[in-house]
Amino acid sequence: MGRLDWLTARPIAHRGLHDRAAGVVENTPAAVSRALDGGYAVEIDVRETADGEAVVFHDATLDRLTADTGPIRARTLAELRRIPLRDTTERIWTLDECLDLVGDRGALVIEIKSPWNRDVGHARRVVERVAARDRPIAIKSFNPRAVRAAFEVAPQVPRGVIGEAFADDDPAWSHLGKRRRESARGLKHIRLTRPDFLSWDIADIERPRVAELRAAGKPVVVWTVKTPADETRARDYADQIVFEGFRPKAT
Repeated sequence: MGRLDWLTARPIAHRGLHDRAAGVVENTPAAVSRALDGGYAVEIDVRETADGEAVVFHDATLDRLTADTGPIRARTLAELRRIPLRDTTERIWTLDECLDLVGDRGALVIEIKSPWNRDVGHARRVVERVAARDRPIAIKSFNPRAVRAAFEVAPQVPRGVIGEAFADDDPAWSHLGKRRRESARGLKHIRLTRPDFLSWDIADIERPRVAELRAAGKPVVVWTVKTPADETRARDYADQIVFEGFRPKAT
C-alpha cells in the first residue's frame, strides 16, 4: 500500500458530516463522529487562540456560529469554552480533543488556518501534535509558508497545498503582493512547499498545472463537492472528494 492510499480511499466529509437543521454543527464532535460512523474520512479546520492553543473552528470570527462576535485569535481557550455554539449544546473544542476522538477510527485531514505572514508557530505546533499520533492524518493549508513549516517540522506527515481560482481584487487574496498571488495561482512554490497532494477548488479543477502535477504522481483532492453531479465531474480530474450536503458512496 502506498503512503497516501488512505487519503484517497474514502470521501472526506467537509468539516465533518454536519447537518445544522438536525442540530449537528460543523467542526463539532458530533459532526466528526457522524462522519466516522458513516465510513468517511473527516476534514476539520484549526485556528490559534490568544494563548496559543489550537481549536477546531473554521471562521476567523465567532459571528456566524455563535451569539458572540470578534476574532477567535483575540480570545483565550478558557474564554472560548464558555461560548456556546448556535443550534447545539456543543462548544468549541481543541485539536487534541479531536485527535483523541478520532483515534484509530478513521482518517483525518486538518486544514491549518494560518496568518499570511512569517509567523508559522501555529502551523508548527499543529504538525508536532499530529506527528506524535502516528495515525492516518494529513495537514493542508492555503498558506505556502505553513506547508513549508510542516515539512521542516515533520516531513513524514503528509501535507497538501490548497488552491483555487481567484481575481486579484478578491478580498481573500488582494492583501498579498502580486508575486505571491501569482505563486499561489500557478503553484510556483512547489519546490519550497514540497506538498504530497493538492487540495483544489472544484470551480478550477480543470487547471492545466493541476493536471500536470497529478500526472506526475501527486494525488488531487477536490473541494467542496455538494451534489452527485459535481462528484461525477470531479472524479474525472481528481482522486478523491471533499463533500457536504449529500452522502456519496463511502468506498
